[in-house]
Amino acid sequence: MKLSRKKILLFTAIFLFLLVLIFTAVYLKSVADYKRAVKETTFRNLDISDVPDGVYAGGYDVDFVYAKVEVTVQNGVITEIDILEHKNGRGSRAEVIADRIVEEQKIDVDAVSGATNSSIVIKKAVENALMAEK
Repeated sequence: MKLSRKKILLFTAIFLFLLVLIFTAVYLKSVADYKRAVKETTFRNLDISDVPDGVYAGGYDVDFVYAKVEVTVQNGVITEIDILEHKNGRGSRAEVIADRIVEEQKIDVDAVSGATNSSIVIKKAVENALMAEK
């Protein structure tokens, strides 16, 4: 039995609709997982003065936002944070957070307005770099 042209088009349309539906569901799950990962990110109470002098590398990845940093510590003080890589998704850039960490000598500084998730990811990357030593 030969399928008519209308039936073929109907089956094709249904198939494409289902395909779009599946991809949308997968994307929405990825977004939900990303938001949950950012929300569940916590920071340890790290005493920077206990970190030995050196240059430390660390990163943090929550899918849509990723950061890789290099942190320089001298005499118990963070002297420099280089952001080696930063994928900020659709949000604003948050590189200024590195300057705030150096200024305040603590990791859990206030987030950059409009770039909260990127701020959290960069701060966690800095913490991961310094915690790698411990």
